[in-house]
Amino acid sequence: MAATIKLKNGLEMPVFGLGTWNAHSDEITKAIEHAIDVGYRHFDCAFAYGNEKEIGIGIANKINEGKIKREDIFVTNKLWNTFHSPHLVEGALKQSLQNFGFSYFDLYLMHWPVAFKEGKELFPAGPDGAMQCSNVNFLDTWKAMEKLVGQGLVKSIGISNFNKRQIETLLNVATIRPVMNQIECHPYLNQKDLIEFCKSKGIAITAYCPLGSPDRSWAKVDDPKLFEEPILKELAKKHGKTIAQVALKYNVQRGCVTIPKSSKKSRIEENFDIFDFELSADDIACIDTLDCNLRVCALPRCSHPENPF
Repeated sequence: MAATIKLKNGLEMPVFGLGTWNAHSDEITKAIEHAIDVGYRHFDCAFAYGNEKEIGIGIANKINEGKIKREDIFVTNKLWNTFHSPHLVEGALKQSLQNFGFSYFDLYLMHWPVAFKEGKELFPAGPDGAMQCSNVNFLDTWKAMEKLVGQGLVKSIGISNFNKRQIETLLNVATIRPVMNQIECHPYLNQKDLIEFCKSKGIAITAYCPLGSPDRSWAKVDDPKLFEEPILKELAKKHGKTIAQVALKYNVQRGCVTIPKSSKKSRIEENFDIFDFELSADDIACIDTLDCNLRVCALPRCSHPENPF
């Protein structure tokens, strides 16, 4: 069983979980079931991923088997950009809860600080291909999210893809402070400064794309390749582990909740098997040298003034 961290509001959250972005609906149910059998108790999800019902089925199957109870697992979900208008927030959450068959989420995040045009399209692009945005301010969205806590629909709320300036702006008005900022974080983008800032404000970090999304379709030919890095190869050999396990342990040891995605049974098992070794301070310092500010996840064709990057 993976270790936990304590959020600022006192709730415990598993430090390691299964990411579900880009997990196809025809495979994710079995992946969730296998992950629970392996020992995963944290699942990171989002309305925009399009697989909420299938994830809910996988969890329900294991509850019905008696393998787990709902309170044994920690489920994170996210408010999508097209639901930022305050009057849409509660309905968006309730739709996700219905998809899962849940009465609450453990953590609910604002997926991006950017509001898209309301409607059925997740990525409402105009004739020129540019994203059509809304002028809803994320502070107003946050106020609507705060109400969800009082209603018992979510236990904690947080943010995702927020930069330092946006966090400071939010903290100036928040009645309920965010307990989490979920950000892209891997050896090529170690986010050291943002992590330190968030921790100074009592905000925990979840690292997504912790392996740099090596199978991303939009990778450039000359992008560095994490699984070919000599430093990681040497550390993997030193510890008798795989490169993936070393890269994942790097984030976990820095105090980041880490959520690699996989639908393959062997990878689900391999990724979870990182709690029987420790990286030394020198090991971590060596991995730090790989940082090259390579960001693999961003909002495409978006000129919104609050685009964090």
